[in-house]
Amino acid sequence: MTQVICISSGISSKARRLAESVAEKLGYPRHSREELLEAAIAEGIQVSKLETATIKPHIFNERLGLEREYYRAFITDYLCKRALEGGMVYHGRSAHLLFPGIMHVLKVRVVEDESTQINDVMQQIRVDRTKAQKYLLEVESDRERWVRSLYGVSWQDAAYYDVVLNLGHISPENAAAVLANMAQLPDFQMTPSSKRAMENLMLGSKARVMLARDERTFRANVKVRADSNGITVTYLPQDAGLADVIPEVLEPLEGEREIRATMATTNILWIQEVFDTASEAFHQVVEIATKWNAAVELLQFFSENGEEPEADFEGQEQTLNDGSLQASFSRECIGGIEDEDTQTVCDDKGLRATQETLARLGRSGGGRTIFGTGEQIVKSIDRTVPYSLVVVGNICVSKGHAARLRMVRQLQSYLSGRIKAPIVSAEDLKTQYLFSKRDILRMIGYLGLVALIFVLVFTHQTWVLKFLSGTEWTSKVLAAGVVFLFIPVIAYLYSNVTRSLMKLIRME
Repeated sequence: MTQVICISSGISSKARRLAESVAEKLGYPRHSREELLEAAIAEGIQVSKLETATIKPHIFNERLGLEREYYRAFITDYLCKRALEGGMVYHGRSAHLLFPGIMHVLKVRVVEDESTQINDVMQQIRVDRTKAQKYLLEVESDRERWVRSLYGVSWQDAAYYDVVLNLGHISPENAAAVLANMAQLPDFQMTPSSKRAMENLMLGSKARVMLARDERTFRANVKVRADSNGITVTYLPQDAGLADVIPEVLEPLEGEREIRATMATTNILWIQEVFDTASEAFHQVVEIATKWNAAVELLQFFSENGEEPEADFEGQEQTLNDGSLQASFSRECIGGIEDEDTQTVCDDKGLRATQETLARLGRSGGGRTIFGTGEQIVKSIDRTVPYSLVVVGNICVSKGHAARLRMVRQLQSYLSGRIKAPIVSAEDLKTQYLFSKRDILRMIGYLGLVALIFVLVFTHQTWVLKFLSGTEWTSKVLAAGVVFLFIPVIAYLYSNVTRSLMKLIRME
């Protein structure tokens, strides 16, 4: 069995002892943030400048932004290689965020009471309690900025951890025994599917590092994703001249996966269970992507037991009405713990065909499969990718129409507020973002009403002025009421005209 344990902590000598003890109990090598920094500096990455720019944002520039992407890709590739060699224990400040979307990684947060942390600081840097407390606050603030800069989330968000250990209440040795036992649970074993996910993460990171190392592409602002269907590189319009260069740079990887380069200024995330290039939803998504110059990133989502997306149903089976058990598609084809045959051929529900069609259209943003919950979708998303829209299509396709619609709405609700982009269903896509014949009729109707009102007002100005300037109190009240109603009615009609007009001329 192969486990990967990532331990995140603040200033804590006990956390290091904990990591060492866990590694010793499991017989795995221990890696630390210091090791990563040394490797990154040897690579030529300007880590010190990155950390300084995080503390002083005014000196952050585009070049450092690219250096940050280089650093992220390098450390991800570095750790994935070691994790795939047979398990490991890693200890660092943001360890829990280093393997996004990899379900078998045990993510641990270590905390201590403030008094213990202050005493540690006093011993380490030889200062009094007041200065130690100030130093601790500054370090925690710097860490928050660093993690948010690299990953777009707060390092204190408990949703990104599997367990939180308070070393003020348990010794590092006993805590290590707890983690060593927890690591043996089925939830934290590397499965064929999670291994493939980590291999894809490593391959995408390796491709990004190769682009950063090459003098022709190191200044390009690109996003790289690897999946079973290929390596997708999205680049901005100003880097259009690199369309042929990118495949050349990544040619050493072409034996492993197909290389696809897509020019895009933003991304659309399309979440669905079954993809069909002949469907109306596909054509609508492509039309919007073309209008926005966006890459379409496919996320195939399987809800294992077909219940609420936010429910935790990892590792369960679906009970049918007759009482029998049905193994889900995901368990068979994506790979459960018992699935050791990685050569199993399964229907991918149109994912590959859709990616290939998007690639031919120059709109491919890569794709991946998530098996489980809405929470796992959120954790798998790269917060540094500029998503402009999230489309939720068919999920739980084995259910009836009403149940599927309810699941879609629930997933929309769960993702809203957790992803900084509009969340719409595939059914609402046409209404909200595409111009149809109904919009033409609606625009003509509203425009006609607006024109009629303006014509009536300007051709009857004398009567209107007389009506508004009445001296009787009843006339004043009536005039105020008419004005009170007239303004919002005109605003409503005019806003609908401009909205339809913006959709017509492809401005959203």
